[in-house]
Amino acid sequence: MCRLFLSQDPSSYAAETRPIRLHGHATSIRLEAAFWDILETIASREGLPVARFVSVLHDEIMVRQGGVANFASFLRVTCLHWLRHQDLHAAQLAAREPSDAAQQSTIVVA
Repeated sequence: MCRLFLSQDPSSYAAETRPIRLHGHATSIRLEAAFWDILETIASREGLPVARFVSVLHDEIMVRQGGVANFASFLRVTCLHWLRHQDLHAAQLAAREPSDAAQQSTIVVA
């Protein structure tokens, strides 16, 4: 069993800190490279740069829940949720109106 896990490329779990703007404030988020890769994939499918995608997620959780104690953890769990529900995400993207998809800033991660 350990061979499967030990065969991972160490760069995939190396931490990366990326600068980002949330509500006009410069900050940074530290995640493992594998999570940044997944966020980039989701953002690409949403038609957004990863920084904008993360900013929209932050805005949406602020509106829905009034805040989040650990935004980096939220992003990691968002990645896992998306991996488990890629088919639902794809269906929701396909259901969007073509004109709405380009203008829509709401992210659908199921």
